[in-house]
Amino acid sequence: MIPNPLRLGFPVKVVGNPALKSNDTRRSQSNPHLRVSLTYLDEIFDYLVKHDIRMYRMSSDLAPYATHPDMPQFHSMVQDSAADLAAIGKKARSLDLRLSFHPSQFIVLNSPDPGLIRKSVADLVSQAEMLDLMELGPEAVLVVHVGGVYDDKLAARQRWIDTWPTLPEPVRRRLVLENDDLRFSCADVLHIHEHTGVRLIFDHQHFWCLNPEMLDLRETVSKMLASWPSHVRPKIHFSSPRTELRQLTRKNRKTGKNETVNVSPVWTGHADFVNPFEFTTFMRVAEGLEFDVMLEAKSKDLALVRLRPDLLRYAPDVAARFGLSANQQQSFEAEEAGLMEQEA
Repeated sequence: MIPNPLRLGFPVKVVGNPALKSNDTRRSQSNPHLRVSLTYLDEIFDYLVKHDIRMYRMSSDLAPYATHPDMPQFHSMVQDSAADLAAIGKKARSLDLRLSFHPSQFIVLNSPDPGLIRKSVADLVSQAEMLDLMELGPEAVLVVHVGGVYDDKLAARQRWIDTWPTLPEPVRRRLVLENDDLRFSCADVLHIHEHTGVRLIFDHQHFWCLNPEMLDLRETVSKMLASWPSHVRPKIHFSSPRTELRQLTRKNRKTGKNETVNVSPVWTGHADFVNPFEFTTFMRVAEGLEFDVMLEAKSKDLALVRLRPDLLRYAPDVAARFGLSANQQQSFEAEEAGLMEQEA
């Protein structure tokens, strides 16, 4: 096994054990709390270790209503949970878990509305505070997108750059910027990095959906990884596009009756699992580069558990980079079968 192998991770929901909750989802009337979410997170950590998964994206709703402008009764939640956050952070470090947040699409730092930016910053401050109270290292990040175009892409991009120096230090220290699939390409986020120093997240599927500048894949990955300091391992996002034919029920405008229609795939959609041949091709293109991989497949942990034996079967050279060895093949296959049966 190679020293310090690359990690595979997944976001938020544990599909392989539906009994595990990612956060306290109770309505405000029931007084949900971060402490409750942390008890759920503790159970997820045990699940991760059981299945030898060392990277996980926590729910962005871990602290419910903590920044809601009309609910001040929740605003002290994070500080009130400082001891609990320290304890769960200590467990994460002892288990060698890499953790992160990916705030929701409502977090926008390039809006022409200063009020929306203030609300967005409040959420980022809260999540950065949680990572700090957990005493996690610089690899624990807040992943955001550039935001909206607002009818002028260049102006919108510049507003993100202008907002950067106004962000509180804990946010700037934790924030990383991801290329997206519809608005801001790798070239755009590289431009923003040049003017701010913000670290970048390369998203493989987004790269193929939006690359009008026709950038080279390996060169782009290399540049985005180089935005990270040398003592912190970068990470990337990987997912395969959903290819299935979809059947939707729509109302016929002429007859007024519902009918079933066939709809082609939308290539920005994520597949349930990771295509091992796409993944292998990418990893070979990126040979010699070091980064952890957050899998954004819709089946979450099941996709990760399936990918490991696939790599051993089809690409042992790639499997070795993640610390996987041939003598684990049968155990990985049995693990996947067990989780699939449990989910069914």
